[in-house]
Amino acid sequence: MRYFPAEFEPQSFVQLIFPHPQSDWAPYLEEARQCFVNIANAVARYQPCLIVCDDVDFVKTYFQSHENLIFISYQSDDTWARDCSVLSVIDEDEDEALLLDFTFTGWGGKFDAARDNAMSKAIADVYSAPMQTIDLILEGGGVETNANGSLLTTAECLLNPNRNPHLDKKGMEKELKKQFGVEQILWLNHGYLAGDDTDSHIDTLARFIDTDTIMYIKCDDKTDEHYDALKKMEEELKALRDIDGEPFNLIALPMCNPTFYDDERLPATYANFLIINDAVLLPVYNDPHDNEAIAICKKAFHGRDIIPIDCSVLIRQHGSLHCVTMQFPEDIGLRVE
Repeated sequence: MRYFPAEFEPQSFVQLIFPHPQSDWAPYLEEARQCFVNIANAVARYQPCLIVCDDVDFVKTYFQSHENLIFISYQSDDTWARDCSVLSVIDEDEDEALLLDFTFTGWGGKFDAARDNAMSKAIADVYSAPMQTIDLILEGGGVETNANGSLLTTAECLLNPNRNPHLDKKGMEKELKKQFGVEQILWLNHGYLAGDDTDSHIDTLARFIDTDTIMYIKCDDKTDEHYDALKKMEEELKALRDIDGEPFNLIALPMCNPTFYDDERLPATYANFLIINDAVLLPVYNDPHDNEAIAICKKAFHGRDIIPIDCSVLIRQHGSLHCVTMQFPEDIGLRVE
């Protein structure tokens, strides 16, 4: 039987991929790099951070201190570590951790992703756990676990014909239960963010912050294009039940004001936070709702520091803080010299 550790459980390290000139960050590369530096430095205050980068010696110059920072060389397509990195499970029968290397196709073939898809195998020696190649298109941002038998996801993403057209809902549920050892799949059929390339990844909309609690995006502006869809999503969340038949506690996060770049609305979302050991890294956007989101998280995340990080540059490429990071549970370490 497999166990899929939740993000709010103890971790070993966080992985990210540093922006380089051949990535989509090229038009504002230094601004993007500074955001990644801020994320890495924040992580390193609490636990190690593995930085995958094209030029180790050069990237090291961006950091005043290298304490808790580990660098490894690899030439990636882009920097969305959440979606091209391995996912971690525990094989309870064998009492060992496993790394599941799913197929990454650039969110259904939207972007070149061959090098990103090959990354985990190329750097496999850095991990202390064995890796399995899984013949399934799946991104880490598309699934959320509560560490108690439930996996939360969206139908728009996991049942999209651009991912695994050979699998219907029943087939996908069977595959998810097999790979992650969960007892039930909780589907959301509503909710989206304009400008999102992922086909509504769950980590932009609703997140488990503990076994019993889901934090989600709520839109109160009836004139906003998201109002109806997010209202329907909220009703779906209220109707969800855990494996014991109990409803989840729900905590609403505010919707950002409409944010644009090159006349395109961007998917700014406070739900794209990263939980680490003793802290939460919260994306903020120089938006009037930033302080409200910070206050909500300070109240909800008992015993964890809340670290706001300006992610205004990240959303220009249609993702945010959680999208560029991947956490690894305490059972999986790093083999470093």
